[in-house]
Amino acid sequence: MSRNRKGLMGVVGVAVVALALCLSSTAGTIAGTDHDFSSQGWSNGEICVVCHTPHNANTTVTAAPLWNHQVSTATYTVYSSGTLNATVGQPDGATKLCLSCHDGTVAIDSFGGRTGTQMMSGGALVGTSLSNDHPVSFTYDSALATTDAGLKNPASATSGLGSTIAADMLDGGKMQCSSCHDVHNGSGVSKLLLKSNAGSALCLTCHTK
Repeated sequence: MSRNRKGLMGVVGVAVVALALCLSSTAGTIAGTDHDFSSQGWSNGEICVVCHTPHNANTTVTAAPLWNHQVSTATYTVYSSGTLNATVGQPDGATKLCLSCHDGTVAIDSFGGRTGTQMMSGGALVGTSLSNDHPVSFTYDSALATTDAGLKNPASATSGLGSTIAADMLDGGKMQCSSCHDVHNGSGVSKLLLKSNAGSALCLTCHTK
């Protein structure tokens, strides 16, 4: 066998292994969940393409993972409370990606540079007012936990997922949608939760109430 052919076979082998890992760790868990759009005619039978692309990704959102979906430009009414010690800003990071569909201003099938028509509806529609939802896109650190005695120190408190709250649940040190929800359904828990909330276990990971 020629050197070029051996090199080609090696590349093919690596590609097959990479594909298998992707399907087993991501698509294999998303299949059958609310984030599986493969049965929709506009997804071409694919699961990942609605959110991700290997080429020409949208880089307008910081740390977006090869993002393929149109990003919302809405301005949101954020959560506010007299007992809230955190400073809540406009959605960023993973939360902004989630709102690309869930705020109802961008169609679910608006991906790959095209404008779709399938809008979010029902209980999954959050809208642009986040005033009655858990606050997101705020820094959750040791300083906040010191100020608010009802919060655990994310740098030292365990998450129940293998490490600390900061390591396992925060996105760039911030509380985001992804702090409670796993869009890839890795845990297999209903409502795409990061872990079970039986007995308020998920809530009590961070809160001492």
